[in-house]
Amino acid sequence: MLFFIGIKNISKRSRGDNMDKIDYKIIELLQENARYPLKHLAEEVFLSTPAVSARIEKLEEAGVITGYSAHLDPLKLGYNIKAFINLEMSPKQKVEFYPFIASCPNVLECNCVTGKYSMLIKVAYHTTLELDAFIGELQKFGNTETQIVFSTAVEHRGISLKAEYSDN
Repeated sequence: MLFFIGIKNISKRSRGDNMDKIDYKIIELLQENARYPLKHLAEEVFLSTPAVSARIEKLEEAGVITGYSAHLDPLKLGYNIKAFINLEMSPKQKVEFYPFIASCPNVLECNCVTGKYSMLIKVAYHTTLELDAFIGELQKFGNTETQIVFSTAVEHRGISLKAEYSDN
């Protein structure tokens, strides 16, 4: 079981100058494994355990670190069908759509996107019958196009911050 952290956009324009190379290294390590003991993190960044703890707390308070969660294997839980659904809908429907999609437990992600389709929805289901029923519910909001995933080359990768803290 892997653990990962959520981080907000921390581009140079949005973060200000209050983060240093050590903060970036700590974030990189936490993205690798959010369950690393503070002692391990402290050894990696050459600080004391209390100093690392204080830095993590500041990153949490600043909203840079937004949470910690477990990364599960959907196949081992019986979720054999992963799919991406494109939804074409009117912007006026967002008021009704957002609460609906937030209440759907099999929705892993929902993104408002550019192009022909306005929403890109990632879902996981046990069967294609369940997926089909969900698509039927979605179609009350507009046209859909679905891609069922055969395999995933890269999944749940954190943001690479090496350029922010390495001297290369």
